Formats: sequence, C-alpha cells, structure tokens
Amino acid sequence: MGVSLGHMSLGHPHIGVSRRAAIRAGALGFMGLGMSDVARLRAEAPGAQGKSVIYVFLSGGLAQHESFDLKPNAPSEIRGEFNPIRTKTPGIHICEHLPMLARRSDKWALVRSLTHPHNEHSQGHHAMLTGMSTPPAGFNPSKPQDSDDPSIAAITNSLLKPHGHAPTPVIVMPDKIVHRSGRTIPGQFAGRMGPAHDPWFLEASPKHPLHYGAYPEYLFHHATGAVKDDALTFHAPQLALPQGLNLRRVSDRIALRKNLEAQSRALEAAANQEDFDKYRQAALSLLANGKAHDAFDLSKADPKQIERYGDNSFGWSLLMARNLVNLGVNLVQVNLGNNETWDTHQAAFPNLKDFLLPPMDRALSALIDDLSASGLLDDTLIVMASEFGRTPKITKLPSAKLPGRDHWGAVQSILCAGGGVHGGNVIGASDKIGGHPARAPQKPENLAATIYETLGIPPNATYTDSTSRPHSVYHAKPIKGLR
Repeated sequence: MGVSLGHMSLGHPHIGVSRRAAIRAGALGFMGLGMSDVARLRAEAPGAQGKSVIYVFLSGGLAQHESFDLKPNAPSEIRGEFNPIRTKTPGIHICEHLPMLARRSDKWALVRSLTHPHNEHSQGHHAMLTGMSTPPAGFNPSKPQDSDDPSIAAITNSLLKPHGHAPTPVIVMPDKIVHRSGRTIPGQFAGRMGPAHDPWFLEASPKHPLHYGAYPEYLFHHATGAVKDDALTFHAPQLALPQGLNLRRVSDRIALRKNLEAQSRALEAAANQEDFDKYRQAALSLLANGKAHDAFDLSKADPKQIERYGDNSFGWSLLMARNLVNLGVNLVQVNLGNNETWDTHQAAFPNLKDFLLPPMDRALSALIDDLSASGLLDDTLIVMASEFGRTPKITKLPSAKLPGRDHWGAVQSILCAGGGVHGGNVIGASDKIGGHPARAPQKPENLAATIYETLGIPPNATYTDSTSRPHSVYHAKPIKGLR
C-alpha cells in the first residue's frame, strides 16, 4: 500500500526522493500504525495520572561485560576484549564503545544486579516483559497462550487511559518479537486478561530472520558480519481493523483509498457500524487527529534531528518513541532490533563494536538529550533491559569462527534515566566475574513495580482475568535507591 505525502508516493520511492527517505517515511509515517489486536480503552484509571515510560528492550541479551559492568581485573576468558572508560560521574566506568552515554552519566543510573533463573529466550522474555520471574503452569515457550501472565504493556493498557492527544495508553513498536524460526515469543500479550487488552503493536519493521541490527547502515549477520540488502525496508503494513471487522467487509461498503485523509473519513464512517462500541470509535478517532499524524510521521522531522538519533531503524524508533511520549502515550515499548539481534553467541566483539553498540549509544543519547531539552525527562522514565545477560566465561560455538557468550539469566545490567531517577548512580553489584549479584539483587518484579509506580498505578491496584478474577499488579516493591 502506498502512502501519499504531498506529491511523494511511497509506493514508488524512486520518484524524486532518496531510497532512505522513502523507507523512513513509508515505515514511520502515520500509516505504519498496526491496528491489529487493538486494545479496548478503559474509561477508568486506578489512580492519578503518573509519568510516562519508554521501555527499550534489547531482544537477544545484552552482554553486561561488554556494556555496563566490565571486569577489567578478571582473567582474560572473563574480561573480554573491550576496555572501560570513565564517565562524567567519578567512579562509574562503562564500555569504551558507549562514549556518548558516558558523557551523559549524570542523567542515568545503572542497576547491575537484576536476576532471574532463566537461560532460555522465551522464559527470559516472559519474565522481563511481564515482571514475573516464575512462568505460569503449562507455560509453552513455543507460543503465547491464554494462561500466560499479562505483559507490563497489557496491564498498563487495561488500567490507564491516554492523556493529551494520545490515541491509546500503550504502543509497542516497531514490531512484535518473533523468533527467527517464525514462532512468536510469549510474554508480549495480555495472556489471561484476554486479547481485548493486548497493547497496540505498531508493526513498521518487517521480519528478517537472516539479518539483524539497525538497518540499513548497521545491518549484519552474527556469523558473516556486514550485510547489504536493498530489498529489506521498513514498510507501511496493510491496515487491519479491530475485532469483528476487516478490510474486506469495510471495502464492500466504503471505497478505501490510499490517500491518508480518505482512509480517515472511511474508517470514521465505519465506526458507526454496530461492530464498533464507543471504545473502538475512540481508537479509530486517531485517524482524524492531526497531532497524532505528526507524531507518527518522521518524514517531517528536521534532518539534523534524524542525524542526531541516527538515520537507521534504532534512531527512527527512539525518535518516534519521543514523539509518542510528547503526544501523551503513557508507555512506549521499543524493541530495539528484531529477536536475537543482541544474541551474541559468536563474533561478539566485532559485532558489538561495529554494528550494535554505536547505533544504540547514539539513539539513546539523543533521546535523553531531547527529553531533557524539552523538559520531559523528569516526567519520562527510560528503562533499557534485555531478557537476560551473558555468561561470565567467553565461549565458542563448534561452527563459529570467533567467540561470544551464552545466555545467562543470573545477572544483567539495566539502564534507567529520567522519571525522577538519580543520575550518576549505581544500584547493586555483580560478583568479581559478573556472574551473580553480589549486592542488592533485583528481580523482574522490582523492575515492573518501578514502571507501574512511575505510571501512577498504585500498589493496591488489581487487574481482572477473562473469568473476572482479580490479580495483584504489584508483586514486589520498586527498585530501592533508584529515585
């Protein structure tokens, strides 16, 4: 489906614009918003409106030794190849390949002791995206189930209403987390709450199981390094409508056009059908919301702003997250890289140095700068985490040319900024080899509680499952000392 912006048809990106500009506008323009699994917007909020949260999720597992918890005095098989550098905060050192974040350490804090018992991707994702260390009975790592714990995004979606000009309280972007084999990773959805509470997924990024990273300029493969693929682009997906209605049925009654304004009128008209209740009408009203259009349309962004974030999928995603928070979205979860992008079993050091850490460093630093300059940082918590960390000991797969590290749930480092976080701060510590918490261990439950507290969800809040049984939202206290 082409999307027209003025005289530029994104169905034909060669007409008068660069390919990269066309990619950016086509993917992250307004029509990149996936309307599948639209969550009902609840009219009630359990408490006063809180702050906003941007949850940056690095699917695959960020190595703590190569990012925020280097062990320069450990043996070489533990230490690895990277060196620590000083940050703006005396006594805090991070990886040499994160120089931009190092200069901003007064605005972020580290938690070096987050722990859970899972070394497998699905269990790790479920723990870190739901805030529940123990998976439910009958958990299936191969597929989401109705018995799964609801994600933090789904609980937030069910308990809060949007504010400002936001069409929804929660957006997950730029894709669902899908394993390279094609299975959808559990833990992202509403689980026992029922699919009506699934968060909105803005699916602007195509599944690319053989490629990873911040494409187009940082596209790579774990085994072979740099990849060039002109066919791999962000795209505006087919617009799907909420439950009970699909494009075929709408098209029988309304001539849907490619032009954005025409689609707005068509879907507003469709909302009058009996298939929609007032909540779905509220959701569809975003199509007539000019401020929402601007938040989703990066083709209007200042080129200097694009350059600061990075002209790649990492930069585009975090710039859009900034726009969505400014619009009034309560929680934006940004999956920074498709599944296994950060799964550095092999060639870990060149891949992190050349393809992963630079675009993350740039995009996250720009996000912190933008929120700070606009006065939004105090009211926006940024959390960056993975499903787990990596093993203390460097390993080498039998088929690999270069070494890496395996999965390791026992400890990982997470970064937090804004939202009242005391910058230049470190919570907890790992042991001498970065293998287990040595001080102030934190669990996914503590991280989830920190997010809920930031959002203004009170400690006694509950959600109901599909059988109307109540469940507590909080299962631990927020991370102590972070704020």
